[in-house]
Amino acid sequence: MKLSTVQVSLCVKAEAVYLTSGFFLFSFKPFKVLATETLSEKALDADVYNAVATEKVDGTCCYVTNYKGQPYLWARLDRKPNKQADKRFKKFLHSKENAKEFHWNTEEDFKPVPECWIPAKEIEKQNGKPVPDENGHIPGWVPVEKNSKQYCWHSSVVSYEFGIALVLRHHPDDPGVLEISAVPLSELLEQTLELIGTNINGNPYGLGSKKYPLHFLTPHGAFQVRNLPTLKHNDLLSWFEGCREGQIEGIVWHCGDGCLIKVHRHHLGLCWPLPDTYMNSKPVIINMNLDKYDCAFDHQSLFNKFSKIDKQKFDRLKDITLDI
Repeated sequence: MKLSTVQVSLCVKAEAVYLTSGFFLFSFKPFKVLATETLSEKALDADVYNAVATEKVDGTCCYVTNYKGQPYLWARLDRKPNKQADKRFKKFLHSKENAKEFHWNTEEDFKPVPECWIPAKEIEKQNGKPVPDENGHIPGWVPVEKNSKQYCWHSSVVSYEFGIALVLRHHPDDPGVLEISAVPLSELLEQTLELIGTNINGNPYGLGSKKYPLHFLTPHGAFQVRNLPTLKHNDLLSWFEGCREGQIEGIVWHCGDGCLIKVHRHHLGLCWPLPDTYMNSKPVIINMNLDKYDCAFDHQSLFNKFSKIDKQKFDRLKDITLDI
């Protein structure tokens, strides 16, 4: 059996969400998630040489679309096969190379999901029904409610009352500076973003603290990778190991056809997370401008806490504290 290396990713392009297979840059050795020195056929077919390279940010995927008549933040939730179907699927994979040949009964083979669940856009469909990916999952979303306990960190970065979200991205006037600002959710419609922070994926960027957790959203593709080496195994390995810009989780190439090509540090045998990430090498400014909303936020909300340090500049994201 060949190790399946195709994973599902989501990207934002032309103001629409395309769910595409996030193919890897290199081909892989059987039974090991380690890249060989050969570019994958999918990467070549997608013209990866002319793609836009961006930083792969380590968080959890989110989506903004309308719900209940207004823009809402949605959390990633994949429909997964039940125990019996999963057993059949894994047995099939041991005897076949192509997971697409497996026959799924979408009515009976999958665990239930909330009624508000929606499948991700642009996934393959047959007879109007979504087709599971190579991992046997159907990617999708559920809306994040205001007082959700399960998605409390998601809900902490949005205010539906005022229609805004906490967003991290480059400062519009200085690409060498990061900016945390309150962005109208309407400006983020049909985009996917990454939620990062204290309680997400082990907090690889060292944000906030247990007592004063800190979270925000960053749009997919927001951090373009500059000065990238040639797409050769050893050159990329040297770049990740020796360049300041290479202190990132990985790279995602956004190709002209909407396809995503990616490489992770782990694929090259390198460690992640790192004690000092590239994201923490840049100064960051707080730019909330909440006066225009003419409102008072809940005392414990991140919006209220960030408003108290509005216009302040920090040497790095790690230095932001909300113990005020």
